[in-house]
Order: sequence, then C-alpha cells, then structure tokens
Amino acid sequence: MAEDPYKTLGVARDASADDIRNAYRKLAKQNHPDLNPGNKAAEERFKSISAANELLSDTEKRGKYDRGEIDASGQERPESRGYRSYAESAQGDRYGHPGAQQEAWQAEDLDDIFGDLFGARQAGGGTPRPRRGRDDHYTLTIAFVEAINGAQKRLTLPDGKTLDVKVPVGVEEGQAMRLRGQGRPGRNGGAAGDALIEIHVEPHRVFRRDGQNIRLDLPITVREAVLGGSVLIPTPGGRIKMTIPPHSDTGRELRLRGRGVPPHGKQEAGDLYVTLRVVIGEPDAALETFLRDWQPEHPVDPRRDMERDT
Repeated sequence: MAEDPYKTLGVARDASADDIRNAYRKLAKQNHPDLNPGNKAAEERFKSISAANELLSDTEKRGKYDRGEIDASGQERPESRGYRSYAESAQGDRYGHPGAQQEAWQAEDLDDIFGDLFGARQAGGGTPRPRRGRDDHYTLTIAFVEAINGAQKRLTLPDGKTLDVKVPVGVEEGQAMRLRGQGRPGRNGGAAGDALIEIHVEPHRVFRRDGQNIRLDLPITVREAVLGGSVLIPTPGGRIKMTIPPHSDTGRELRLRGRGVPPHGKQEAGDLYVTLRVVIGEPDAALETFLRDWQPEHPVDPRRDMERDT
C-alpha cells in the first residue's frame, strides 16, 4: 500500500500549495536517479515523491484523498465520514478545480529540476547554456476606486522583499500585470524571469462597474422626488453636484457623461448612471396628516398597467 502522501513529502495535512510545491522540489532534487546512479533506494524514493506530488498538487485529487474517497495510490475506496466532515469544514475550502496558475507552477518545477540536473551533468565539461529565470506569480488586492483611477501600490513578497506596482487606470478584476525582470534570477548569465501579478478588485459599497460605465443607486427624499433639487453625490473622482428633476419616481435613471471610468489606452471615458430610490424615512406626523386630507387634482393609479396584464 502506498504511503500517506503528506508523510512522503513531510508536510502537514493543512499544508498550502506552496508548502507542497517546495517540499517536492527539494526532495526530487535530492533523490533524482540521475544524481544517484545505481542507488535503487533513491530511485524508489523519487517514484514515491513524484506520486505523492501528483496527488497533492491536483486540488481535486487531494480533496478526494482527504475525504477518504481514494487511497494514496489514487484508487477509489469506501467513503469515510470523518474525512468528508473535514473536507466540508472551513479548512476544506482550499479544494477546487486546478487552475492555469497551478499547471504553470508544475511545468516550471519540472523545468527547474531538470535544468539543475542538466547543469550538474555539464559541470564535468563544457559550459552550461544560459537559462532564463522562472516567473513568479502573485495576487494583488486593490480598492474599487483604485482600479478606476489607477494607483501606486507596494506588494510585500513572502521573503519580505517588496515590489512597487503602478496600477493602471481602468484595470479590471482578474487582469494580469507583468513586471519584467522582477522574477527569479537567471542561470549562467540568463535573463531574470518576470513577476506576474493578478489583480483582485474589492467590491464597493455603492458603485458597480459595467464595462467603462459606473452605476450608482442614489437614495432621495420624498421632497426631492416631488420638487426636485440639487444634491451632492459620490463619484469615483470625488463628490459633485447633480440636479434631480421634479416629479422623479423610484427607478428613474440619470446619466452623467464622462463620470465613469476615465479614458485609458484606446478606451474613451465612461459615464455614471444614477438610479433614483425614493426613501420615506422616519415616521412624520405632519406628512401623515397631510396625506390623509390630501385630494390630488389628477389622481394616478400606479398599478393600472398591472391590472391590464392580468
């Protein structure tokens, strides 16, 4: 029976993807058959290490293993309730479908390991060829307004170093930025890799993005809805005055040209769309008294169209 993959790689059950990746890289380099010719024990350890990494680096397989659905060799086995409970707990949130970044890491690991082996074999004669450094992958979370207007951010790396990142105007959720030469150093005179930064934009309490446009629900009073007036409203560029037309119902949409996402690249400036929402507010005795005695000159049935369609 195959050994527990966590034990094989020497990592805890709640190890992150980076922990598993680093453990595999270290052990694979130590036990690769090309560096241990004739050593059957090292060859067997390398096979076990590779199998353990294959299972744990695949988030779907890892989830099945932790839930007791498969064993360490990847074969199905009767379900274990204990494992399922663990996987469905908050700790189990790490399970999901393997993404492109995970696949890229696996490819880079193999390239890195075999690159080191190639260099070792060349050490006895000849000059190893220059090798470009690996790309590093990071995620940067920014505020909604920073994504709209651009910003200067500082990203702290796992090793304590920092990268200054200029976030461009109009950057979108999931967009990747490339900082050339900010990845791993090259070998034998090769160029450094790049830093690839995936942008995550935090939702805003009031604004919603719609392409180049911004949408906003604006609460207004009964007085403002009936009589109209000038009000201050928030925009990604700061507060501005906007005129509410008289007799404005809930749902009326007003358009402010050029107040959406600023122009960038080939994109023109977007607009800000404001949807009015009438708010009655706290109980008002005077308003209630007025409405009891009020007889409109031109009565309106707001549900007339509903009755027509039923």
